[in-house]
Amino acid sequence: MERKILLAVDDSIHSRHAVQYTVRMSSVVKDITWTLFHVQPAISQFLLDEAKTDYKAKAELQRVIRKNADHARSILEKSKTRMVGMGIAEECIDVATQPRLIGLVKDILERAQEGLYDAIVVGRRGLSRVQKAFMGSVTAKLVEHSTVIPVWVIDGDVTPTRFIVAVDGSESSLRAVDHLCFMVGENPEIKVTLFHVKPRLRDYCMIDFDENKADIEQVTAQGGKRCIDHFYAHAQKRFREAGIQEKQIGIKVTGRTVNVGKAIVDEAKKGNYSTVVIGRSGAGKAFFMGSVSRYVLDRTQNRALWLVS
Repeated sequence: MERKILLAVDDSIHSRHAVQYTVRMSSVVKDITWTLFHVQPAISQFLLDEAKTDYKAKAELQRVIRKNADHARSILEKSKTRMVGMGIAEECIDVATQPRLIGLVKDILERAQEGLYDAIVVGRRGLSRVQKAFMGSVTAKLVEHSTVIPVWVIDGDVTPTRFIVAVDGSESSLRAVDHLCFMVGENPEIKVTLFHVKPRLRDYCMIDFDENKADIEQVTAQGGKRCIDHFYAHAQKRFREAGIQEKQIGIKVTGRTVNVGKAIVDEAKKGNYSTVVIGRSGAGKAFFMGSVSRYVLDRTQNRALWLVS
């Protein structure tokens, strides 16, 4: 079955890293086709308005449009040439560009949804906390608004070799497993680790129980264990159906921690995993809420992060 990837490109080093990662994924994923997509810069509304009545403004508008289109084609051709040079067949690569219509993020998402792509791939630009506060992040906005299509965020020069999937028993994390199975199924070489952080009582309820707290903690832990055991059974079934053998899958569970997101980031570093897969949201307060996936997104470095809705 064909896997379709929409690769948002520009002329930055971050985009180059995203291109390199997806090319390297071709050794892991079968039957990939790529669309290199570049959204051209927005054109001044003042110039658009002036061009309606002023001949010189109209000529300037046409010059700007040609310049943007030429620059876009140059970016796309360089990216395509780089991919072909890395061994990708030219017929597997499409290129597309358009002027910015409703905003960079929304233009990318609309293209992805209309084309029924299986993933959106983007290189992450380095932004300081101040820049994020005032400007926002294209990557963060893509993750926030892509409610259907998974977003792969590439940070640095990454080679996909080892995968870690953060799981919590929720439907969101099962969809993360599904996405990984679809992309890398029938591959006997890959290794996958399912990583689970045991929840605490306060993750289920913010009330501070003074009485019988130990009993409640025990009941909570037992319920959590049943939930994640049930999840593992479903996940193993999905892996088997995808042609991924049990010996290729590891399970790691860590004790309760103050920060679930930090535990995921730390484990990815310690285990030297190249690709982190996580559901964008989870089941209630106990698991991977937006705050956890945002934490992992903000702090995952020199790795690929797959965020699955």
